[in-house]
This record gives sequence, structure tokens and C-alpha cells, in this order.
Amino acid sequence: MMILFSTVRCFTANLTGHRPVRYEIILRDWDLLKAYIVNIMTQNMLRKRIAIDLGTANTLVWVAGEGLIANEPTVVAISAEDSKVIAVGEEAKLMLGRTPEALIASRPMREGVIADYQVTEAMLRYFIGKVVGRFQLFRPDVMICVPAGCTQVERRAALDATLAAGAAHAYLIDEPLAAAIGAGIPVSAPSGHMIVDIGGGSSEAAVISLGGVVVHKSVRVAGNKIDEAIQDYLKKKHNLIVGDQTAEEIKIKIGSATKVAKEEKIEISGRDLVFGLPRSIVILSKEVTVAIQGTLMQIIGVVKGVLEDTPPELAADIIDKGIVMSGGTSTLKNFDRLLTEETGVPAHVAEDALLCVVRGTGIVMENIELWKRSVMTRR
Repeated sequence: MMILFSTVRCFTANLTGHRPVRYEIILRDWDLLKAYIVNIMTQNMLRKRIAIDLGTANTLVWVAGEGLIANEPTVVAISAEDSKVIAVGEEAKLMLGRTPEALIASRPMREGVIADYQVTEAMLRYFIGKVVGRFQLFRPDVMICVPAGCTQVERRAALDATLAAGAAHAYLIDEPLAAAIGAGIPVSAPSGHMIVDIGGGSSEAAVISLGGVVVHKSVRVAGNKIDEAIQDYLKKKHNLIVGDQTAEEIKIKIGSATKVAKEEKIEISGRDLVFGLPRSIVILSKEVTVAIQGTLMQIIGVVKGVLEDTPPELAADIIDKGIVMSGGTSTLKNFDRLLTEETGVPAHVAEDALLCVVRGTGIVMENIELWKRSVMTRR
């Protein structure tokens, strides 16, 4: 910018007649200015822009201009001796509950926020390296989505971990806003839209209008708590202890928020609570429905709380447009039907519900100048 000012001063001096024009200085300064502009443009073109949905259960990575490039479990396996990262993602998930003493496989995210800073940083470095490769000329810009209800301390931890993992600029965006954008909702319109994002660690309900969140509430109850409810039911009803992955498999295969017309069943194995020996049983879908009702009603309670606090004009818009559901847990069978019955407002699951948040984050990253007011940044 100093080069530009010196060039302007040369022109001004010439016009006022105070001193003769020095064309060689003007030309030299102009060439330097052009080189500076070309350098900035080159950096912006070569620098990758990455959007990451750092979820409790899964981490999704979106690259501007390329789309979704990674969808892996948020699991990291580290060495117990020197804390060296051994495996990340799908490979690490296979180790859960099966590791020897020398290895620790864990989920570094809890209830939507960072629980283990160092492991999360290592995982982010893995995903960023997967995008930019081993030899990177320019560090990438990275945007992370966080629950709208998380604290400032949790937000700063996410920014710090992103920068430490190799980002040039770190951005944060609230998950409900990102989910609404990714679901194709016209969030900038002067009308109310309700989004309910139900992930693995937290559930959030928000009313969005004019590009911002008007009302929102969150609860740290979601897919993982549903799995725990199934485990507790099996322990009390059948004296059987099962692992997290078995409970998740039951939820996905025969889980339903309401009773189904055709009864389904699945055979599962675990450890007998009384004798401590391996045992197999058959569980019915109606048992799963009973087991998860309490957890589902906690999530629905958040939705009701947001509807109660919504301004009347926006409430009228929501009645007309309905509730949009996103996140992996929203795909639970008949969950939208249960939500409609309990609230009296039509609810439907967004297309590609699991990808809504990362897609919305990617759209904002590609148009960062338009969404600057809606994001938090640090470099």
C-alpha cells in the first residue's frame, strides 16, 4: 500500500507543478504494485479452503471446488507410552474395545465439543494433511462448525486446535446456521425457518431469519445417549452387557422412534452380567422403541422450548414451512413422525441429512465475504 501511495504522490506533485514527473519511479512503483497484487491473487488461488464438520461420531471434510472428500469416524488410536498417533478414522474405530495395554483408542470429542485437546489437534492435522499433501506451498484456510450453545472457552479451544494443526486462518460457524444453509433453506429471507440438528453428541434447535439465529436451544443428548439407553435396557432387562458398537448396530438396524407395523428382530452377543460368560440373545424392535423413548423426549423437549420462545410472526412462518431435521440421528426410523405428533408442527428430514452441516460450512467457506458477520475468525 505504501507503494501505491508513493505513486499517487508522484502524480499529484506533477499536477500541482511542485516538481517534475519522474516516470521511471512511477513505472518502477507500478511494477512492484502489480507484482504484489499477483502474489496475493496467487496465494488465494493456491491456498486450499477446507470446511470440517468435527462431530462427536463422525468427521466430514469438504474442500472448496471439490466437495466432500472424507467421512470418517471421530476416533483416534494412540500409543500409551509416547502418545504417538497410530491410526485415525475407520481404522481406529475397528480398534475400539479391542486394544492391548500399549494402545488407547478413544473419541476426542464429547457432546459436540473438544474433550481431549492434543488428540483432537493430531486428528485435525491428519485430515488437513490428507487434503494438502505432504508438501504444501501455502497453509490452508479452515472453517470448523461448533454447537451454538458451546461456551467461549470451548470456541477458543476449537480455534487454537485448528491453527496448531496447520491452518493459516481458522473460522468458526454455528452448526444450526451451517445445517440450514446445507439443507437448502433460504436463510437470508425475511421469514422464519426452523432447523433441528441432531448429531452424535448434541442436539440443537434454532429459528433462523435474515441470515442469523433468532432463537436457539441445545441439549447434550443425541445419538450416543440413545446408544447408552439401549445398553442400559439390555443390562436391566436381559442381564447382558454390550459394547458401544453393538448398541449402535441395534439402533441402526431395528431402532424406531414409534412402533412399527412389521416387527423386526436382531441377534446380538455380549457378556452375561451374572456369570460373566459370553451369551447371545434376540432383541425385538419394540423393545428398542421402549428403551429409547426417554432420550428422544429430551430432544423433543428442546424443540418445544424453542417454539415457545419464538416470536409470533416467525412462529406463523414455521407452521407453514414445517421443521427441517438434519444430522445423522435424525435419520432414525419414524423420528420425524414422532416429532410431528409431539409438537403439532410438520417435520421432515432433509435430503442427505448427515451432510447438511459440512455442506453448509463449505458453502460459507466458498463465499466467506458474504458471511463474515456470521463467523468467528482468528489467524
